[in-house]
Amino acid sequence: MRLKYSLLFSLLLALFLVLAACNGGDSESGGDTDKPADNGSSEPGDSGDSTDTGDASEDQVLIFARGGDSESLDPGSTTDGESSRVTKQVLEGLLTFDKESFEVQPELAHDWKVSDDGLTYTFYLEEGVTFHDGTDFNAEAVKVNFERWADPSHEYAYTDDGYVYSMYGTMFGGFKGDEGHVIKEINVVNDHEIEFVLHRPLGFFLQNLGMSYFAITSPAALEEYGARINENPVGTGPFKFVSWSKDDSIILEKFEDYRVEGLPKLDRVIFSVIPDNAARLIALKSGEIDIMDGLNPDDAAGVESDENLILYERAENNFGYVGFNTQKEPFTNKELRQAISYAIDRQAIADALYAGYAVSAKNPLPPSYMGYNDNVEPYAYDPEKAKELLAEAGYEDGLEIELWTMPVARPYMPDPETVAVIVQSNLADIGITANIHREEWAPYLEKTMNGEHQMYMLGWSGTNGDPDYFLSSLLHGDNVGTSNRSFYVNNDVDELLDKAKVAVDQEERAQLYSDAQELISEDVPMIPLVHSRPVLATTSAVKNYVPHPSTSESLAEVEIVK
Repeated sequence: MRLKYSLLFSLLLALFLVLAACNGGDSESGGDTDKPADNGSSEPGDSGDSTDTGDASEDQVLIFARGGDSESLDPGSTTDGESSRVTKQVLEGLLTFDKESFEVQPELAHDWKVSDDGLTYTFYLEEGVTFHDGTDFNAEAVKVNFERWADPSHEYAYTDDGYVYSMYGTMFGGFKGDEGHVIKEINVVNDHEIEFVLHRPLGFFLQNLGMSYFAITSPAALEEYGARINENPVGTGPFKFVSWSKDDSIILEKFEDYRVEGLPKLDRVIFSVIPDNAARLIALKSGEIDIMDGLNPDDAAGVESDENLILYERAENNFGYVGFNTQKEPFTNKELRQAISYAIDRQAIADALYAGYAVSAKNPLPPSYMGYNDNVEPYAYDPEKAKELLAEAGYEDGLEIELWTMPVARPYMPDPETVAVIVQSNLADIGITANIHREEWAPYLEKTMNGEHQMYMLGWSGTNGDPDYFLSSLLHGDNVGTSNRSFYVNNDVDELLDKAKVAVDQEERAQLYSDAQELISEDVPMIPLVHSRPVLATTSAVKNYVPHPSTSESLAEVEIVK
């Protein structure tokens, strides 16, 4: 069946090449560039045997279909998973993670050492590595990137255009000049050796360097593109950027001078946007695409029984939630937030929409993570209790609110529209009228970041295996208006998270995170719904594909074999 569609692939490829040739010369306009997409990840259900005796397809073009477009291809400027799925292919960091876990592995740094006091990290860099623009990768390039993320006044910090490097501030205790900023100085020892000196220990410093947000961009490209670097990524990765057609496709092609011999195996990767889950599955079955993310859990059994398809299952490394803008009426009222939490039937959502691939959630942290507080009392589904609290909050006669729903399927929520309808129905049962508000994905992210919403739906997937990435990113007061879309500020929670960030003893860190979850549960800035084990699928021709728990995995070793 694969042979039947090789002609289709060739025609599609020819069309993309023509479009790229026509549009690629005008990099001033974002609409003239086809852009890369974000990658979801999962635990492999069947990785496909790399020793398959089939022959590799002559045109190694892989089409990866996803539900929404990327937001930015400057990885430090966004927390969007659809963006990191693409940038993972184009840019590399000093460190990376094991294919199936969060164990730190070398990438652009082949080795490193840590001083006994935990304050100095020295990295030894790969030699002979070039960026896609032909310039050399070296220690100075590393320093430039870290300094631009840390300093809003840096010449390559494009914050005036809205590109704030929020995850840097979250993961490294703030920015240059901030009291909590953990990096004291960065010293270039020589072209291939660089030293980070910290003000104080940071228990997850190495984990941070494996995150896709801190991949290294060519300084020459930063100079050339300026703020448009978010649409023109230039790294050292296995694939280089070709074009971006907004809300349609991002095209990457093989980097012939990639530092790892024999990789990548694919000649071209196309990240295609197909918003509807069912439509993506139809395209997969027909051979029009090779990989689809956001598979409806109800379709998993059918995929598993199809000899032409392979089902993959991700780890519970996420949670989907309904959040409140706690600084906007009426959700400044804690009793109202608690009432709504009792009104939503989490287990019904898990049972109805996830086909056994999810469990109901009570904390904004996956159960497998260090510091998870299993003693937190869940807000059990209790409409009568919800009505009581609603009356105590001053809304005995009910009220009308807006519920913003996600427009795209994500690993933690494969069918957000249906979740919104269930929540709407649950709230109607206690006298709350919830009007569902819809936006396209990029505006949705931007507007919720700006606080235009009342009540919203979103989720979070772990990218470094550490609880700080969940709790601080989503709920620390310093991140209000960026990753903290609940606009939640609790000084006691912030103090616990700040202490946990710099503690080296892991048991101490675990207790601090556990204590923070008690306070967060009482305040209800968000309602955790489910922890999902996301499912996705490929055709049986796709080999060596290993989805990562972070939702962003390299495609360097993937190939198509008939």
